[in-house]
Amino acid sequence: MTQARPRFGCIEAGGTKFVLGIAEAHGAVLATTRIPTTNPADTIAAVIEWFKANGPVDAIGIASFGPIDPDPASPRWGFITKTTKPDWSGTDFAGRVGRAFDVPVGFDTDVNGAALAESRWGAAQGDDVAVYFTVGTGIGGGAIINGAPIHGAQHPEMGHILPRRHPDDLDFPGVCPFHGDCFEGLVSGPAIKARWGASLSELPADHPAHKIVAWYLGQLAMSVQAVLSPRRIIFGGGVMATPGLLEAMRSEALRLAKDYVTIIIEPPALGDQAGLLGGLALAQAAFTTGQKPWV
Repeated sequence: MTQARPRFGCIEAGGTKFVLGIAEAHGAVLATTRIPTTNPADTIAAVIEWFKANGPVDAIGIASFGPIDPDPASPRWGFITKTTKPDWSGTDFAGRVGRAFDVPVGFDTDVNGAALAESRWGAAQGDDVAVYFTVGTGIGGGAIINGAPIHGAQHPEMGHILPRRHPDDLDFPGVCPFHGDCFEGLVSGPAIKARWGASLSELPADHPAHKIVAWYLGQLAMSVQAVLSPRRIIFGGGVMATPGLLEAMRSEALRLAKDYVTIIIEPPALGDQAGLLGGLALAQAAFTTGQKPWV
């Protein structure tokens, strides 16, 4: 039953953890918790159990790691498709959650969700074009154009662009099981640990990894600026918490741009709540449309 004041279930589904929340329409988060990302059956069961204990909710929004199928007209809507996350390929995620509660469900990538939240309540308010990147367990990019995330044949996979290799980093093959040395394969958290044995923030400040990672991320920013011409590019995620990294990669992006394009790079104004509030934005949209593609 719809409450006099709608309550929304919000899910930020990441490769290492899920963040769950109950929020009101104006963005106030009433309750939240975190659960580890294990196998699909146990993780989704824990999600359903928590919402049943903390509900009711009038709609649920899921901002998920991918790749996913976000097309409501597709028979595979709500599925995580061919992912690098073990055991999750082919998982009916949103459909299972929706059937458990019989409420509208919004479903998109975690980065599209975060980009949507930043465009509504954060750093990209008022921007007609904005891009959000997360650099963590993987690298994903979400783009917002005139208030809506980009979808086409599928959602964007900006982390899987193939970069120019750094001259001091030619031998590392990359960790992406699909593309090897794409950006995700070279500078995601697992790629950094595979190459240098520690996370970037754990390495000494004078370690060459810092310059190499900043160089690649600057190149990523330059690439997306040339393609989409966003007003600003927002970089979040665990790797970006490394002190000085945002400033270093911003300098690299500007150096690569050579005054040919204008690049504005900022951290998320919503901090680590960007993904969860992305779930809220998706839930609100689903509530408005009554979206139940599994019916």
